[in-house]
Amino acid sequence: MTGPVDWPPVDDYQGALRFLGRFVNLEASAGRIHGLSLDAMRGLVGAMGDPQHDVRTLHVTGTNGKGSVSAMVSALLGAAGLRVGGYTSPHVDTVRERLAIDGQPISEDAFTDLVADLERYAGVVATVPSYFELLTAAAFLWFSNEAVDVAVVEVGLLGRFDATNVCDSTVSVITNIGRDHTDGAGDWRRDIAREKAGIIRAGRPLVLGETSIELLEVFTAESPGPMLLTGSDFGVGGAEQAVGGQLVELWTPSGRHEEVFLSMYGDHQAENAALALMAAEAFLDAPLSSEVVADGLGAVRVPGRLEVVATEPLVVLDGAHNQDAARALVAAVSTVFPTGRRILVVGTLGPREPTEFLDELSALSPDLVVACTAPSPRAVPAADLAVLLRERRIEVEVVPDAVDAVRLAVAAADESDLVLVTGSFYVLSAARAALGDVVDLDEDGFDA
Repeated sequence: MTGPVDWPPVDDYQGALRFLGRFVNLEASAGRIHGLSLDAMRGLVGAMGDPQHDVRTLHVTGTNGKGSVSAMVSALLGAAGLRVGGYTSPHVDTVRERLAIDGQPISEDAFTDLVADLERYAGVVATVPSYFELLTAAAFLWFSNEAVDVAVVEVGLLGRFDATNVCDSTVSVITNIGRDHTDGAGDWRRDIAREKAGIIRAGRPLVLGETSIELLEVFTAESPGPMLLTGSDFGVGGAEQAVGGQLVELWTPSGRHEEVFLSMYGDHQAENAALALMAAEAFLDAPLSSEVVADGLGAVRVPGRLEVVATEPLVVLDGAHNQDAARALVAAVSTVFPTGRRILVVGTLGPREPTEFLDELSALSPDLVVACTAPSPRAVPAADLAVLLRERRIEVEVVPDAVDAVRLAVAAADESDLVLVTGSFYVLSAARAALGDVVDLDEDGFDA
């Protein structure tokens, strides 16, 4: 495409959504990078005056945990007194969740104004941008306009060629390397590590949660300075359950923080908290006080990560979507929610068959799984999921519509049972729609 393009005017929030809907949504339709080039993204932000260079950035990638780490480090930096912009993906209920300042999603009016600005730039750049590239550019523009102190930016896919990688980050974080967005052929772990290592900036801190020794040379090849390793430079000293979360002991080179309340469940979230603490201290180049750590981690909440949204029955949403995430989910559920029957609602995305994911999930020994078709063009059909589940000797009900699937699961549950909705963030959004009809939710999403 060359020359200006006339788009329908963006004059309200629905118009903003319609405008974005005109662009290819690779998350929903393809699940792969928009080419192997940042040229389209560089052209877009270049036309906007490169707003990504106006704000210091903390850049986060990894196969699992990057959303939780992003939320935690944002909370910690906010508690330290900084004005923090956050850019994450995917969203659960509204696209506005992806852009936040001090934990508050962008308003409809501000989002509309931002997209109206994008409309002008998208019409004159040489290459048509994707949906994700537009949202990423919008985030950088908003953070620049609002003069935030730091932008915590979550990578969408891998790293090196992700649209977010036009930023010149102050600190890079890599949570782990797992089997996602790959066919598993060849030396896939090293291949994925190389792509994620693409967000590292020479001479600037890397906070690394991946523990595989054989992959360290991949990260050192990018010349970070320093490289801070989990288990060597920071980590978790211990964790125990508490009402509404857990008490954790975290340590970094600056010292230890004992009995810190973390308002999230699971050993994996304790490890994410240690990553976030190290990243915040690396960004500030200074230790955080015990009060800041307590304030930041005690209040953090991340939609769709072992999120309790209702009680009697207990309804939990978790966007686990790959083998490693399912393994962490199973471990947490077995520890935190050990009683009652387990009724699962599962919907997954392709293109690959979710056999490894279901292998892990079957360790929960669910009493019933309601298989649904996630509301996405990449969804694995509910009937196909059912075949795989029955092969694992699991009782299955097939309810293709995700909203109806959640309604059935809640109706089948007793007050002491657990209803766990998992497999895809698209299913979690449907779950909220269903729960609005069958349980009384307060303004924060919890059973009133």
